Amino acid sequence: MALPRSTATRAVISRSALADAAAAAVAAGGSIADLRRDAYGHGLLPIAHAVLRAGAQVVRVDGAEQVRMLRAEGLAATDADEPDIDVDLLYGLPEGAGSGSRPVMRLTGTVMSLKPLHRGEAVSYGYTHRAAADTTLALVTGGYAQAIVRALGNRAHVEMHGRLHAIVGRIAMDVCVIDLGNADRLTGAPVAEGDEVTYFGGSGPAREALREWSAATGLTAAELVCAAGLRASRAEED
Repeated sequence: MALPRSTATRAVISRSALADAAAAAVAAGGSIADLRRDAYGHGLLPIAHAVLRAGAQVVRVDGAEQVRMLRAEGLAATDADEPDIDVDLLYGLPEGAGSGSRPVMRLTGTVMSLKPLHRGEAVSYGYTHRAAADTTLALVTGGYAQAIVRALGNRAHVEMHGRLHAIVGRIAMDVCVIDLGNADRLTGAPVAEGDEVTYFGGSGPAREALREWSAATGLTAAELVCAAGLRASRAEED
C-alpha cells in the first residue's frame, strides 16, 4: 500500500554524484557491481547504466526477472556471480569516503507543522526529551515505517536551511520531531510548513549523517541507506 503523501520521504539521486562514485568504484578494482535490493534502494536501472558505463563488466541483481529486464535494455546482468566492486564507493557511502565521492542519495522529508515548546515541557511518547529552554518544534515526515530508525530519537540530526537540528523524543511510525531552536535568527530564513528537511546525503552538513546513524543503530551505512531508499519515493537532481 502506498503511503499518504503527507508521510512520504524522498530518495533524491544525484546524477553527477552517481557518475563520480561509479567511476571511483570501478577504478578501485573489481568487475561485478552489487545492485541487489533495487540497487540498495537507489533504483536499479540508473545505477546499472552508470556503473556499466564506468567500466564494470556486469551487475549482480536479485533474480531472473531483473536479469531479463536489464538484458532487454542491453545491459549485462547476473543473478549468480559474486560482486567484487566496493559497495561503499559505488553509492558514495561514508565508509568509502576516502574516494572523495559525494553521497549518491539524499533522503528528505517535509515540515508538516510547527509548535512552540516551553522550557521543561516534554516531547513525544514516553517524554524522553524535555526542553532545556523555550524553543520551536517541527513535525517532519518520516518515521520508523520509512526506516528512520527508532534508535535515532535524541541521537541524530537533520539539515534544514543549511544547519543541523536535533531529532528529539521518540520517533513515531510516520513522523519525527525536530528542535528548531533559534533557527530563524541563525539562518535569516523562517521555517515554514512545506520546507524540505535532509536526513542524510547532499553536499551540506548532513552529507555524512549516516555515520551518526550507524553509531546510534549499530547498522552499516549500506544497510541504512538500502532500507530508507526502498521505502521512499524517488527523484533525481544534478
